[in-house]
Amino acid sequence: MKLLELERLEIDKAVHNAIKHGIIEFVEELLTYNPEFIWRKDKRGRTTFSHAIVLRQENIFSLFYRLGTKKSIVASRHDIFQNNFLHLAAKLSPPAQLERVSGAALQMQRELQWYKEVESLVPPNYKDQVNESHRKPATLFTQEHKDLAKEGEKWMKNTAGSSMIVGTLIAAVMFTTAFTVPGGNDEKSGLPIMLHTDSNVFMIFMISNGLSLFPSTTSVLMFLGILTARYAEDDFLVSLPTKLILGIACLFFPIVTMMISFATALYLELHKTLSWVSIPLILLSTFPVVLFSALQFPLLIEMVIRTYGSSIFDKHSKHASMIKKPQQYPPQQKNDDYSMKVEVIGDSSMNVCQHG
Repeated sequence: MKLLELERLEIDKAVHNAIKHGIIEFVEELLTYNPEFIWRKDKRGRTTFSHAIVLRQENIFSLFYRLGTKKSIVASRHDIFQNNFLHLAAKLSPPAQLERVSGAALQMQRELQWYKEVESLVPPNYKDQVNESHRKPATLFTQEHKDLAKEGEKWMKNTAGSSMIVGTLIAAVMFTTAFTVPGGNDEKSGLPIMLHTDSNVFMIFMISNGLSLFPSTTSVLMFLGILTARYAEDDFLVSLPTKLILGIACLFFPIVTMMISFATALYLELHKTLSWVSIPLILLSTFPVVLFSALQFPLLIEMVIRTYGSSIFDKHSKHASMIKKPQQYPPQQKNDDYSMKVEVIGDSSMNVCQHG
């Protein structure tokens, strides 16, 4: 299709809006019908995949893996500012994309995942190329993400500090409880009295007490590691999230076992005289566990998925060709049909942008 006809249809604007709003159907249809569009640049010299990187649309950028042998050529393109793909990945995400991720630390992690992924696709020497502002991709990334890295460090330290207090309190209480057992000790042997009278329940009490002490101590050490970390950029990728995942997971387990220890202690003290009181109290002891799960589990699951889950990029179909052979038309009919299709899809994209 002629360049003037594409400009008349404002195809570059339609494509940009479609990518911005993640309308992958538009891009797929366009590239399927006109495979040569992967080479087209807008006024700033940016291609479809350049916009996908800048706008952080991983679903659309995943189409890149289906270009086959053309990948290396497409990845070597520069815009008019001499930015290569890695320079574009080094720029800060649009606010709308950052807000999709909870917490500044996980936002920083997502930015690093984008940068590392694009880094693996471009030629190695592109890491040392400078753009019009004489900045390398790594330098640009540091400058663009300086504030986000500080916010991520603050978020990590606040989360670790608050959780560390809880872990320390649990460890202290469980340590004390181990030597002040319910029912007291036998004066002659020094052994707990209830070890003989209610041995099964008492063993549950002691085991749950021990199982609460050790993980809580581990969680304190994990949170201490977060507070004393150096907070380099790469630490946000795996190291810091892993420590926080282990810390929260180790904190959840001692809360559960602490409540079990508390419930068994109540049972040992009251089940013979005030059993009607012990049962409601034991049921109420499950409330802190449920509350902690509701508050912290969503964050824990999100961190696990973002750190150890599948890649944000859809690579499973990277060996499948995105370019399908279009139906054969006479030259004039093909141009007319293509113009009509671009106009229809472009209008749909505009409507989404206006109402989105």
